[in-house]
Amino acid sequence: MSKSFDAGGLPWGRRHLKAVEGVNLEVRPGETLGIVGESGSGKSTLCRVVLGLTRPTTGAVLFDGKDLARLSRTEMRRMRRRMQAVFQDSSSAFNPRHTVNASLLAPLDVHGVGDRGSRQRLIEETLHQVGLDLGFLNRHPHALSGGERQRVAIARAIILRPSLVVADEPTSALDVSVQARILNLFRQIQKQLSLTYVFVSHNLGVIRYISDRVAVM
Repeated sequence: MSKSFDAGGLPWGRRHLKAVEGVNLEVRPGETLGIVGESGSGKSTLCRVVLGLTRPTTGAVLFDGKDLARLSRTEMRRMRRRMQAVFQDSSSAFNPRHTVNASLLAPLDVHGVGDRGSRQRLIEETLHQVGLDLGFLNRHPHALSGGERQRVAIARAIILRPSLVVADEPTSALDVSVQARILNLFRQIQKQLSLTYVFVSHNLGVIRYISDRVAVM
């Protein structure tokens, strides 16, 4: 698989820049595939391609044998329920006007999960799973620490009970002590929900701790 971008406006005259080239990966159910590489190596682009947010220029991304690029809009919407993401910058991941409760309710509304009562129960259950009490439900993002925001980001990713979570540098903006707690939370939730992770980081120590297998970019 490869992904190129139009570079026609750049001064040195090359028409395309290859952000990712020659990638051939298989992610096994229930495992954590760690992807490590320096800044600019294409890790974030690869995440977007895996999630179906960006189409590959060549090759294909198969999820349960289905080529994401060939799915209809309706099929892709159903597929997105099974593929979720946690990104690096939790401060910009939420609408600042929304409470934690509203942020967790949004994906349930979009995908039509349950009725009002069952949605609220799922929100509360998921908040407990990420180590936050119900007092956080009415807080806004600015009232949370970086670690707390990342816990809410993880809660939002798992509330639909997906099969795959793509985590793109989810601990790099956190203090070392907070990083360790978030990594342990990822492992705990993986066991509880039988999740599969694609976990991206530039930090070899993080990748070594969290991963079953490692790919280097």
